[in-house]
Amino acid sequence: MTEVRRAGTASAALWERDEEIATITRAVDTLGADRSSPGTLLEARGEAGVGKTALLAETRRIAEARGCTVWSARGGETLRSVPFNVVRQLLQPALVSMLPEEAREYLGDWYDIAGPALGIADPGERQADPQGVCDGLVAAVRRLARREWPLVLMIDDAHWADQETLRWLAALAERLDETSVLVVVARRPGDVSGDNARHLEAAGAMGRPLGPLNALTPDATAGLTRATLGEHAEAAFCREVWAVTGGNPYETVELLAKVQDSELQPVEAEAAELRDLNRSARGGGLVARLEQLGVDSTRFAWAAAILGGGITVDMVARLATLDRADAARCAELLRGARILSVPDAAGQPGVDELEFVHPLIATAVYNSIPDALRTAMHGIAAQLVTDSGLGAAAASRHLLKVHPDDDQEVVAQLREAAREHLAVGAPDAARRCLERALQEPPLPASHARVLFELGCATLLTAPATTIGHLRTALAMPGLDGDQRVDAVFRLSQALLHNDQLEEAVRTVEAEAARNPDPSARLRLQAAQYMWEGIHAGETSSPHRSARLAELAAGCTGRDNAERALLILRGFDAMTHGESAEEVVELCDRALVNGRLAPGLGWTDTEWGLELPMMLASSYAYTDRLDRAEALFTEALRAYESAGWSGGHLALAHAYVGLGHRRRGRLREAEQSLRASLRIAERVGRGLPLYWSATCNLVDTLLARGHVEEARTVAEQYGFAPPYPSTIVLPDPRPVRARLLLATGRTEEGVNELEAAEKAAAARGRHNPVVVPWATELARALAGEDPGRAARLATDARRQAERFGTDTAIGEALRCAAALETGQRAVRLAAQAVTYLEASPCQYEHAAARVEYGIAARSAAELNRGLALADSCGADGLVARAREALAAGHGG
Repeated sequence: MTEVRRAGTASAALWERDEEIATITRAVDTLGADRSSPGTLLEARGEAGVGKTALLAETRRIAEARGCTVWSARGGETLRSVPFNVVRQLLQPALVSMLPEEAREYLGDWYDIAGPALGIADPGERQADPQGVCDGLVAAVRRLARREWPLVLMIDDAHWADQETLRWLAALAERLDETSVLVVVARRPGDVSGDNARHLEAAGAMGRPLGPLNALTPDATAGLTRATLGEHAEAAFCREVWAVTGGNPYETVELLAKVQDSELQPVEAEAAELRDLNRSARGGGLVARLEQLGVDSTRFAWAAAILGGGITVDMVARLATLDRADAARCAELLRGARILSVPDAAGQPGVDELEFVHPLIATAVYNSIPDALRTAMHGIAAQLVTDSGLGAAAASRHLLKVHPDDDQEVVAQLREAAREHLAVGAPDAARRCLERALQEPPLPASHARVLFELGCATLLTAPATTIGHLRTALAMPGLDGDQRVDAVFRLSQALLHNDQLEEAVRTVEAEAARNPDPSARLRLQAAQYMWEGIHAGETSSPHRSARLAELAAGCTGRDNAERALLILRGFDAMTHGESAEEVVELCDRALVNGRLAPGLGWTDTEWGLELPMMLASSYAYTDRLDRAEALFTEALRAYESAGWSGGHLALAHAYVGLGHRRRGRLREAEQSLRASLRIAERVGRGLPLYWSATCNLVDTLLARGHVEEARTVAEQYGFAPPYPSTIVLPDPRPVRARLLLATGRTEEGVNELEAAEKAAAARGRHNPVVVPWATELARALAGEDPGRAARLATDARRQAERFGTDTAIGEALRCAAALETGQRAVRLAAQAVTYLEASPCQYEHAAARVEYGIAARSAAELNRGLALADSCGADGLVARAREALAAGHGG
């Protein structure tokens, strides 16, 4: 135990906190020593009243004495449903103090993303991506930390912070190495569960603990008693103070204040009075003390507890139905009774703003309000907030507390609040509002619509829940025409996200069969073919491609349903290895002036990202890499500018990486794919987007010749069966087989390739570039079974010539050359070079050059291949070329 503090020390609640204060002082000094110093998070964890708030106050004193900027915020037990409440308290005052143009310039591209969440900018029209908003808030802190350095952020009662703030706090803690800021968090060990607990624990795990903070010892309590009441306080009296309070600093301070107020002498004979005094300072005693201040003061305190935050005399007066003078008088009485106080933190708005002295008091006052009256006051508060022009979202916190009463105005307000929450990136808050609206309940005519809105709100966060909401909505009257089609499409998306792809297909297929509207039916059929097109299952309807070709044959691209069918037909033809020229012609017809049509863009929600991804992939594998890369880059820009930092951005990086890999820019491909994996980690493992990033990264590392890195990535990210239910490009089986073969696991590699053969045959996917099982298997069997290897190579060449791209034919010729010797090998290798030189795929061209140089014993060809391989970043190929030159294979 640290040394007991003597009289005259800073704060009574800081007794026995020397070690914690020393840690805080060192952290502040480190922060102020260098602008480039990494950030730090300190966490003070302890039970209620143990002195966490006092420790934060001491942090402010220390930091401000050293010239730091200090911003603070506090969670509230009744404010946990208010999204971004605590982070707004922290950052909003500084941003509001700037001119709007200055704030926009300072936050840059993040202004439109994080600004609405911080309440300094109007939200956009579409639903904001929660992960993007979180990243924007982290970026805002990073920029503000540079402007306000040295900056200290303090959060009290973090266990009562809203979910969105805790998510931001966890993300900020991960990035403190690059953000020079000191974050000090105070929290109780319990009082939090679910996602909030996960975020809070993640943040704490990235920081350093202050404590744990324990109760005061008997010696410290005696020292504090004598420092407050005088050195004449008797030992027996001091021991009773400790026994009554259990050493809780807050209760000790309050009890000693009551002793002073009652003029009780600190002697053994008076010690028996301490228990009664302590009861009057907490719980029911506090309520009794409040009632002694009068009816008006009690009403004022109740109204303040209902408001929870932003407590001003004017707002409380309106809620408590007091005139302004009486309300001001009550505020003074409550301040004198140490129930309310004026915030003393710099930057807090309004001189008449109030807060409860301690969260324990706020909780006691709130719980003392009779249940029926508390509910009614929340209803009045909702109306006051609405009338004040603060918006439906601000009023929704109170509406959530009102009993259902078949009030359609409440339903409308909650639906509007949900839209506002979605627009700033708070889908969980929107979900709470819509679930409460259903309890009212809505009128039958709008009930299904509310369920549909709830399903849209939970689509990305809880697909299983979404399925139930949308199925219920579709079973009720009220969704007709386009609304019904939208709901069915959303349901199929939720089923897809929940890994129920076959059910997604059946859902849109059944609705298409019974929908009489030709345009609606066409859209539903397109959705059916889209889900079937990305299905990686073992079987496929033998007539599917024929039906799709028949539907697309009559499409001119006059609307998005027809454009969707053209894209789907082009993708289907590409994966089946049909003529690449026809694939490109179909894809081109789906564009409008060479661009994605409105409604089919990357951030448009009517169709989702699958269609433009299929379109770009079709171009990528038909050697139209300029068009593919333009689309992939457009996706990346669109998601970044819209602040979509979740699965959409992960896929965009993955497919930009695919474009680099196809082009032969292996270093750039690896960089993009690793960025994709970092984002995918936050979204969740096992999803199709996770497979896309992992598969392409392993493929790229193998092309670079970094076999051990590829194996490490495969093991780290679970790149092994079972494979996902959706298609991954390129097919993961041949990529994994290449890894197995490269690491000496030949039998397993051959088995994987034979499994790839069966899967491709079952689905009719014969594109030798997307699923190159035949060429890989031919090489693997060359020594063991040359006859079968030759047949495989011949079949691969036939499929390549049917597809017709330079890359496909060149790769088939490379395989054929590898199976031959002498002049026939030289001739085939030369032909492979000719085709691949015309291909945009520079890595394959470099490999063909090196192999041709070895076969022809040509130093010139080896050097050309070496230069190409070096420009691609193919280190293994470079080493092979150099070894061949050193061994005299260059003649």
